[in-house]
Amino acid sequence: MAEDWDGVVLNEEFIRSAESSEPSARARMLAEKWRAEAPEPQPWRSDRAPAGWFFSKARRKWWRR
Repeated sequence: MAEDWDGVVLNEEFIRSAESSEPSARARMLAEKWRAEAPEPQPWRSDRAPAGWFFSKARRKWWRR
């Protein structure tokens, strides 16, 4: 059985020549989850930052020290 693999070279060219690829575990998990219930649409980017995230008074006090 080891003789079957003696001539095989597992280099980048060999790997890239593979004809099929499998989705990641996270992609499979989300696909399974979304089959039962589709996710709610989310905005791609919000114009406003979350309330108090960056320009809070506590952050300004820390920055001035």
